[in-house]
Amino acid sequence: MKLFAVAALLTLTAAPAMAQTAPAAPATTTPATTTPGAAKLTIDSPIEALVADPAAKAVVEGTIPGLSAHPSYDQFKAMSLTAVQPYSGGAITDEIIKKITDGLAAIK
Repeated sequence: MKLFAVAALLTLTAAPAMAQTAPAAPATTTPATTTPGAAKLTIDSPIEALVADPAAKAVVEGTIPGLSAHPSYDQFKAMSLTAVQPYSGGAITDEIIKKITDGLAAIK
């Protein structure tokens, strides 16, 4: 009788695991831009989104020249500047973050 109870319990708990559905299609995303209706770029936007927008790139490159040409750009481009700051070895200071924040806020 114990064997039957254990088998029934295993069958009931395994059933949801066996009933699988097809994986969802991956969501497609595009970098935010400053076009009407699009999200405004901020210091917390991915660096690649900032560089993709000409006005935001001018602000970022004007403050951190050569950022988009950095040899490790591909490794950090999906991160925000605030996320990269602790790993920058002091190259991205709070003053730089503020200057870029103010510059991005001024973009219409």
